[in-house]
Amino acid sequence: MSTLPRLTAGTAPTAALLHNRDALETGIVHLGLGNFHRAHQAVYTAAALNAQDGPWGILGVASRSAAVADALREQDFRYCTVQISPETTTVQIPAVHTGALVAADQGDAVLDAIAAPGTRIVTLTVTEHGYTFSPATHRLDVDNPAVGADLGGGAPTTTIGQIVRGLQRRLRAGGAPITVLSCDNLTGNGSHTRRLVQEFAAELSAAENDELTAYLDTAVTFPNCMVDRIVPATTDRYRQAVADQLGLRDDIPVPAEPFTMWVLEDDFAAGRPAWERGGAIFSDEVESYELLKLRLLNGTHSLIAYLGALDGRAIIPDSVAQTFVAEAARAVLYQDYLPSVPVPADVDLDEYVGQLFVRWSNTALGHGTHQVGSDGSVKLAQRIPEPALLHLAAGRMPHHLALTVAAYLQCVAPPTGFDPGRYAAAMNDLPAPPWPAWPPRTPVRPPSPRPCWTPDCSAVNWPGNPISSPGSPSSATSSPLKVRPPPPPRPTRPAR
Repeated sequence: MSTLPRLTAGTAPTAALLHNRDALETGIVHLGLGNFHRAHQAVYTAAALNAQDGPWGILGVASRSAAVADALREQDFRYCTVQISPETTTVQIPAVHTGALVAADQGDAVLDAIAAPGTRIVTLTVTEHGYTFSPATHRLDVDNPAVGADLGGGAPTTTIGQIVRGLQRRLRAGGAPITVLSCDNLTGNGSHTRRLVQEFAAELSAAENDELTAYLDTAVTFPNCMVDRIVPATTDRYRQAVADQLGLRDDIPVPAEPFTMWVLEDDFAAGRPAWERGGAIFSDEVESYELLKLRLLNGTHSLIAYLGALDGRAIIPDSVAQTFVAEAARAVLYQDYLPSVPVPADVDLDEYVGQLFVRWSNTALGHGTHQVGSDGSVKLAQRIPEPALLHLAAGRMPHHLALTVAAYLQCVAPPTGFDPGRYAAAMNDLPAPPWPAWPPRTPVRPPSPRPCWTPDCSAVNWPGNPISSPGSPSSATSSPLKVRPPPPPRPTRPAR
């Protein structure tokens, strides 16, 4: 590949471009220049520009790493999406970025970009950790040293600090309207971001707070949205796909599944691209779509990742191919998550669930169990507590939610003497507290009618893995883990 010409504006094949507009004007500043943004919002924006001209070029802002920003500059802000399915591989070029900054090195330029009169939208994909809120209170973590430094007036390093200081600068430059659009997997992501911004402002001086509060109330909107697309990490396999199809070298291609979805509230203070031309849905039921995705897709995805990693499975398709994992996934989805979700009116539930299993089984994509299982301390807090409380209040035990938490803990904080395996060990999470040593434990037979996890209803490998012993055999037809059978294929839709 090193001998091939590099992908640039001059070498990009016209047939692979998602639009043919020249000299885009920057109207969007995006914080979080990772793979998901480049395979999701950027693709929708390219489709919008293909249908309708407008000032919707994107200035991408990486948080700390310069790798993607540097590569984008070298490639004239061109890169490829590699859409992967077992049947086909499609390579396309969004070509919507107009610049790339690294916040850690160019913090002042980021604030200037947010303040620029031409900027109409600030979008975010910074992961749940990037919002610096306390998981216990869901409020801004003012005890976080980075938040404290931002409040002290230094060059902001946190996402919320950058937004607030950028809005302050924008207000003092004339106060043009603007929209802040969170595209992360947080329930009520827009409302949550607004609240964190307000809490940051409340920690400033009274004069600064009053000034900002009036501006936020009259000229800044924070619509909620739901985003969905499986986007694995970039590897040489996808670089080779670009080389094979286009005859070009792209150092930063982005792989993605064919499925993509974006549901938004249509509440934009200064206009927006025609994202609906790329398939985006503007709806008043965003919260229902969020819960559908966060619980049925993301919550079940987590269980598949943790069970698969503990069973020695490197990728999600290999994990869900194991009968015991697929049964557990259907059980947690139908029995534990679905009763807590108000299904949107225009969603066919059976079709949606069937599509989920097709997506998880996409062997061509190879989404790693370690990637899906990372950051569980924040992800599971968004997905499990409310459904669990709903069941407990009704006198039901959500066994498969408990299994999800147990499998997560086995992966990231295994008890002394238990090896969860290489894929669990590769999961990244917050530093674990010092866990106390487990006392010796005698296997006990759970009382009826509690479901049995093994054929003889006894615990497995105490004090270690309740799922399988290290090195134990596993196949698609048998497993030491036994779960309750899934319900009939067409369950009753819960009342809305």
